Amino acid sequence: MTRVLVVEDQRALAGALEIAIGAQPDMDCVGAVPTVGDALALTEARHPDVVLMDVHLPDLDGIEGTRRIKASRPRARVLILTADVDPGLFTAAAAAGAAGFLAKDAAFPDILRAIRAAADEKIIMVEGRTLKALLAHLAPAGPHQAVRGNWAMLTDRELEVLGLMGEGLDPRSIAGRLVVSPHTARGHVKNLMTKLGAHSQLEAVVVAIRTGLMPGPHSPR
Repeated sequence: MTRVLVVEDQRALAGALEIAIGAQPDMDCVGAVPTVGDALALTEARHPDVVLMDVHLPDLDGIEGTRRIKASRPRARVLILTADVDPGLFTAAAAAGAAGFLAKDAAFPDILRAIRAAADEKIIMVEGRTLKALLAHLAPAGPHQAVRGNWAMLTDRELEVLGLMGEGLDPRSIAGRLVVSPHTARGHVKNLMTKLGAHSQLEAVVVAIRTGLMPGPHSPR
């Protein structure tokens, strides 16, 4: 049973999401709240697996909300609900630990599929906005020579896994590509996230590009 928390200040949308999620046999909506403060309290009390987070909220924005929820419950998967196709917002949310993004006007079946995919550790992107398009807006920070030594942090296999994560593959798909067990693939992903100080696969890829550990989609290899 996937526990889902909705953080949305539009009451009609929040209520509709709560009903749709609660009607699923494999989901439990632990609450629908309008503020980050309320979300943090429910996170402590109900331990959600997936959080649907609006960007514009009355107390704090969804980026800061994501950061605080990930600090409180690192295993929670936060999906940003947004009507903005803004690469700057996407990269900030990814750096805060978001697992992906959903269009705010997405159909309920698409939202439910995204919740299931997020629970299965997949990277979720707004319809029409690919992971490659998002990462194309990132660039390594600082001169390449200064960050080259960071490659030593990761094993050759971890670098290979990192590249597959950059293609949007989840651990099960990575296992198939590398012909290893899903357990082994998840172990590599977990080690990568720990070494990079990331709370999601998407954040790990963003950190890796920004620190020069892997090139962006349009960077020279």
